[in-house]
Amino acid sequence: MEFHFDQLLTVIFTLFAVIDIVGSIPLLIAMKEKMGGIKSFKVTLISGAFMIAFMFLGKPFLKILGLDVKSFAVGGSIVIFLLGLEMVLGHEIFKGDKDAHSGTVVPIAFPIIAGSGTLTTIMSLKANFEEAYILLGIVVNLAIIYIVLKSLNWIERLLGPGGLLAVRKFFGVILLAIAVKIFSTNIGALRK
Repeated sequence: MEFHFDQLLTVIFTLFAVIDIVGSIPLLIAMKEKMGGIKSFKVTLISGAFMIAFMFLGKPFLKILGLDVKSFAVGGSIVIFLLGLEMVLGHEIFKGDKDAHSGTVVPIAFPIIAGSGTLTTIMSLKANFEEAYILLGIVVNLAIIYIVLKSLNWIERLLGPGGLLAVRKFFGVILLAIAVKIFSTNIGALRK
């Protein structure tokens, strides 16, 4: 197989944009405070497992459940909407129990990192790129995710309480907009 670096870069940047780990920083900091910490390695591992599993088993798995990608996307958009609402309004929707294990899978690994957008994008990339490029793209993005998760305390200190609040509200609105876009794009297909 001839290696095409441009194809790898396209996959990496597509996944980076969809995962949006940088845009999720305020939300992750809020979740970290609520849960008493985030298990960075475990979250990265579980997110990667979701992505890789969905790459190979996504469509058959949804078919077994009687779901399609559109239904999956609508469900994920509702969770993202609630998280965005929590950030903007400052009211707790997802109750924290100060246990870093409780939120590792939901909502951090899914849907914040490996959300419906990420998983459907991975399935879509299979139509245009070889699996090796997609796997490498996932691995590179997992490394970025791990670095960001490990740096949350430093980022929090850098922004300070006022900066963090402003960024959290700003990205809360962005999350709401993303959720509405995912919802509106996919809800039409469910009415049939």
